[in-house]
Amino acid sequence: MDNSTFNLESLRTELAGKNPRLVLKAALAHFHNLAISFSGSEDVVLIDMAVQIRPDIRVFSLDTGRLHPETYRLMEAVRKRYDIALEIMTPQPNELERMIRQKGLFSFYEDGHAECCGIRKVEPLRRVLSTLDAWITGQRRDQSLTRSELAEVEADESLAGPGQALIKFNPLANWTSAQVWDYIEAYDVPFNELHRRGYVSIGCEPCTRSILPNQHEREGRWWWETGGKKECGLHAGNLSDAISEN
Repeated sequence: MDNSTFNLESLRTELAGKNPRLVLKAALAHFHNLAISFSGSEDVVLIDMAVQIRPDIRVFSLDTGRLHPETYRLMEAVRKRYDIALEIMTPQPNELERMIRQKGLFSFYEDGHAECCGIRKVEPLRRVLSTLDAWITGQRRDQSLTRSELAEVEADESLAGPGQALIKFNPLANWTSAQVWDYIEAYDVPFNELHRRGYVSIGCEPCTRSILPNQHEREGRWWWETGGKKECGLHAGNLSDAISEN
């Protein structure tokens, strides 16, 4: 990181409302040790933009062990299309085995998704983020209530390790779903084939389903749970902000 030119508040003001390419350029200009978090179509749009600026951009993905076959095929398509060394992060075996041995394979239907997501997603994410100064996500404000105040750049205090100053960039914060899909179609960007079957927000197979017309995209995630704050812990800061505001 170039500490002489980076100031979070001034950069937040400078990037507010800017298009994704400008946000990406700023992220790459200020940080060398950063990576794109890849899980869905929005993230592939960012990869498509970023490799034009920095071909060796670091990209990681979380393999929970419960993803759809279509998601794994997307990972491979992205790896080949952009010639990147995709880093696949997996859960710690001991913790995963303990939970399954004690509670079975579908405990989240009974006691909520927090524990399972914590083991399969959050811990592997913390592990990779501990090696970075900044990361880039495909979050958008229109995705859910918890993301309505999302900034293009923010300090990620919820996932930073002890003494770590972790910065998170959200280049697509100001984009809509329609803009994402316009880009995908215009530039022939790879996407998850489940989108053709009514899936909009795609996570693990047991916790994701297609939605009906006019339903919000997050209604297909953890559908057995009530309430609108549907986050798995990867963006815990969003949930904290939403709780404080409501």
